[in-house]
Amino acid sequence: MGHYRMPILDETGYVVLDPYGGMIDPREWTSLAYVDWKSSGDTRFAPLASAAGQVECNGFWHADPPRADKDGVWIPSQVSTAPTLVERVQQVGANVGRCRVIELQPNSYADALYNSHLDDNNRLNPDGEGWVIRCFMQLTDDPSSFMVLREDINDPSTETRLALPAGAQLVVDSERMWHSVWHAGDEPRYCLITSFESGPELEKWIWERNPRPIVPSQAVDSGFAAASEEEAQRRRAARTAYYGYDPTEVRSEA
Repeated sequence: MGHYRMPILDETGYVVLDPYGGMIDPREWTSLAYVDWKSSGDTRFAPLASAAGQVECNGFWHADPPRADKDGVWIPSQVSTAPTLVERVQQVGANVGRCRVIELQPNSYADALYNSHLDDNNRLNPDGEGWVIRCFMQLTDDPSSFMVLREDINDPSTETRLALPAGAQLVVDSERMWHSVWHAGDEPRYCLITSFESGPELEKWIWERNPRPIVPSQAVDSGFAAASEEEAQRRRAARTAYYGYDPTEVRSEA
């Protein structure tokens, strides 16, 4: 039977929505409790919903009993700190799994390419239910930073770079699309990341926000891009040689 997948993601694996128009006090994300959890770069995460309502970031398959990344339990202490962020997630109406704020320290384009990864969103997801995807909402204003998406990690021609001003909203099949963020700022970048189950509630929310499955990729100098790609490939090859296997073949649990 397979999983239900939203047709709007068929073409490119992502859609860009109209930006979030509400006002959020930055203390909603700066005052959260963070876990030193590494993803694509120097990161920490502040969970809002987790497997059992605890301040931890593990995939739900590590819970007892193990389950899919759905039916997340809101963490009371975090919800009271970030009520607007939680309301923004709940208004979608779709099933929520993990919901976190990510803090990413500044990095380079080569760092982002080196750290590009696929997410492990659908482990234990029952056949016939909705495919789990990720929604990203940019919190800080970083218009010179980019979400870097690729259909093929080794093929730069499949890359799209999406700018990240405050309020930017992206829906990504992050188990299909290789992704990372090139954050060129001086301060940490903050973004709300939510696992949602594909279905009519999520599709309705997406269609109400002017989804674009194709947007122009932000330009970078071709020589700089080639040098960054070469550095990332060299670092990935060294990592593979060190571990004896290619770590990019293992989906990220972040």
